[in-house]
Amino acid sequence: MTLSSAPAAGEVTRPTFWQIGPLGEAVFYYLAAVAIVIFLYGVYDRFARYARGDADATERLNDLGGRIVRVAKTVASNENQFDRDFTAGVMHTFILWGFLTLFVGTTILAIDMDVWTKLLGHPSFFVGDFYLAYSLVMDALGLLFVVGIGIALWRRYGARTDRLHGRHTSVEDDLFIWTLFLLGVGGYAIEAVRIVAFEFPSFEDVSFVGYAVALVLAEVGISPELATSLYGALWWSHAILALAFVASVPYAKPFHMISSYANLVANDEDAGRRLPRVPEDASPEEIGATDIDDFSWKQLLDHDACTKCGRCSSVCPANASGRNLDPRNVILDLKNYRESVDRGGETMEIVADGGTSVVDAETMESCMSCMACMDACPVDIEHVTQFTEMNRRLTETGQMDENVQETMMDLFQNGNSFGDPERKRPDWVDEVDFEVPDAREESVEYLWYVGDYPSYDERNRKVAVALARIFEEADVSYGILYEDEKNDGNDVRRVGEEGLYEMLVEDNVAAFEECDYEKIVTTDPHSFNTFSNEYEQFGFERGDDVYHYTQVVEELVNAGTLDLGGLDYTVTYHDPCHLGRYNGEYEAPREVIAATGARLDEMPRNRNDSFCCGGGGGGVWMDFADDPKPSEERMREALNDTDAGQEVEKFVVACPQCMTMYEDGRKTGNYEDDIEVVDVSELVAESLGY
Repeated sequence: MTLSSAPAAGEVTRPTFWQIGPLGEAVFYYLAAVAIVIFLYGVYDRFARYARGDADATERLNDLGGRIVRVAKTVASNENQFDRDFTAGVMHTFILWGFLTLFVGTTILAIDMDVWTKLLGHPSFFVGDFYLAYSLVMDALGLLFVVGIGIALWRRYGARTDRLHGRHTSVEDDLFIWTLFLLGVGGYAIEAVRIVAFEFPSFEDVSFVGYAVALVLAEVGISPELATSLYGALWWSHAILALAFVASVPYAKPFHMISSYANLVANDEDAGRRLPRVPEDASPEEIGATDIDDFSWKQLLDHDACTKCGRCSSVCPANASGRNLDPRNVILDLKNYRESVDRGGETMEIVADGGTSVVDAETMESCMSCMACMDACPVDIEHVTQFTEMNRRLTETGQMDENVQETMMDLFQNGNSFGDPERKRPDWVDEVDFEVPDAREESVEYLWYVGDYPSYDERNRKVAVALARIFEEADVSYGILYEDEKNDGNDVRRVGEEGLYEMLVEDNVAAFEECDYEKIVTTDPHSFNTFSNEYEQFGFERGDDVYHYTQVVEELVNAGTLDLGGLDYTVTYHDPCHLGRYNGEYEAPREVIAATGARLDEMPRNRNDSFCCGGGGGGVWMDFADDPKPSEERMREALNDTDAGQEVEKFVVACPQCMTMYEDGRKTGNYEDDIEVVDVSELVAESLGY
């Protein structure tokens, strides 16, 4: 028997090119070859385009084998898809594994027909038990594929899930999902018609979906003769649709099946928390993104990896507050602009103030650098790094927000964001009844970097006082830099002022080097982040010796040095972006809170899902007409969405900027009589009797 003819009586197999004929078979192979050539050229053209982008500042392909294995596990498990959306995870798992199974099954069939039998002359292995097992697996996984597509169709068109729709939603999204649906359903239709035409061979019941559909067809009057006449038309429509899909992959949304995997392989685990340096020899015209090819090859790949899923947009606090920022739109605007320029379209500035650019200045000013978008993205698009490049361009061209410009001048002249004299930085020490050691004059275990807000802001000075009392109570060997301390520069860098950032780094590193210390402890997670992850770019070699104060206090509690307890509050805790999402520290603050005796009731958005206070990325220095403010939304969540609800007495923070933003939100949101904002250190100090 040949696969293009009917199987012999009793033979457990099925024909492949049945009713197609030799000419049809030749036409099919010709069309398949054309589709594959178009596919391969398209993939080559895409990757050749990335090569025209700028070099990337980060090593992306080291340990390539390890990266590929790691990403294969991520993709196989669909773990990124399950994050925050279980239904989407199930949907994508069904579609992925169904699609891969159908692809592998088709490949096996091609090997049998074209290599094993025709080229090597062996008898077909597509018979007997192999065929039965093959049919069972293909039907089962094909069913999952169709169910997954059904879920996707319902979410897009039935439930109309908000994040799936936006300015960039287009006909290609419809074509993609409906093509997959027709391919899945069409396969079962062909199988069912064939089963009817061969009058229900007993062994075909292993193809349980196709067999069930065949029973329905027979019930509605489809005879074997009619099924035979319909088969050719169904087969050709399915084959042409499949080949058209293959050919279209590099030119439309299906390319994410390739670009997303490549993007995951090339990801940088430190992206966002460790921003790339501006090249030392860069001229002012070369700083930041001025042209689409100023983005690195990885950033161009980021643009193509975007699947328009909207996860980044749905977690963005700026977007939720009504600011002019939708992370998905920024990425897709850049992609569309690149494609337009490649087709000979008009060129324009990448980012500028006034609406004559690809991205508006207000959009970039709105970003809080909270990295929620990056954490939510299932394909590891590095939004914050690209946003910083555009902020650098705005800074270089003098288009920075006026409030931020004033703050930068204060930082340049006085080393702090408040514009106060440097000599006033240690004034807070007058509020304690003991001498705070000077790390410039004596050896210490902990060099305590206090930071701007605990030094100059009236409310946050209480945090500095509380932490000093904790260190004294625990007999910690510590000291501060007094007036030699400068702003850490973390947010200076993220608003795009790289030159000022480097100046601050040099001043702080010089001050550190003048001291004899073992470790650095910071009050502010922003300081913790940049000292740990970025200062090494400028010669600081002690990044591994940097701790946030909650980590140090947790060690003191665990060692029995601090005897805490006795507090009888119901509290909730806000994870600071730079401590949690940036650096993965979630448990130390919670352990310390628990040690005080306070009852912790978590908000729904906690740990890596935490909702930004609005102060990051220079937001603490800017004025926005947010509705609602991120801090107000968080207060509402604390009082309305926790299990304890209105019984939550204290909103606990571990970041001075969070303290500032939430004290403001407590006033503007009319929550002053409902909840108190306190720092972890203040809870500990109260537990100690202060």
